[in-house]
Amino acid sequence: MSKIKTWFVKNKEKIIKYLFIFASVLISGVIIYFRNDLEKLQGYGIFGIFLISVLGNATVVIPAPVILSAFIGGSVYNPILVGFVVALGATIGELTGFIAGVGGRVAITDHRHFKKVEHWMTKSGFLTLLILAAIPNPLFDVAGIFAGATNYPIKRFLIATILGKAIKFLAVTLIGSSFL
Repeated sequence: MSKIKTWFVKNKEKIIKYLFIFASVLISGVIIYFRNDLEKLQGYGIFGIFLISVLGNATVVIPAPVILSAFIGGSVYNPILVGFVVALGATIGELTGFIAGVGGRVAITDHRHFKKVEHWMTKSGFLTLLILAAIPNPLFDVAGIFAGATNYPIKRFLIATILGKAIKFLAVTLIGSSFL
């Protein structure tokens, strides 16, 4: 076996995790680059709003026009349907942060605060994710990264995220439907 092949076999897990980080950064970069084209997706109705939600939440820490799309979409279409569609899209989009965390685990496990964060996610992860997903803030991306980095179960991450996002976006779409 050659030295290069041996190195790849030995470091396969690290390579995959760094690829996760790279993929998350690449997705965010592409979305940022094409951010002006996101508005054109609204012409595709509820499916367009869903795509805006997925793409807008796939950017890590960079805000996107998802709340505005939900607000306007709630005034044009059934606000309950739009709220759930946006919540589903947002949850799918948030997986980029989770994946970045899975990849970043390799780099932060030795950090002095990692055990505290890991303990917090084990003890109160579901409630923390649910609350942070339910309120408009950019901190949810960080919570998603922490969830991935601490090996928080992806099923629980998805459930907490969709519940919190549903609360937030149902409120936004209902407000949009009554204002516009």
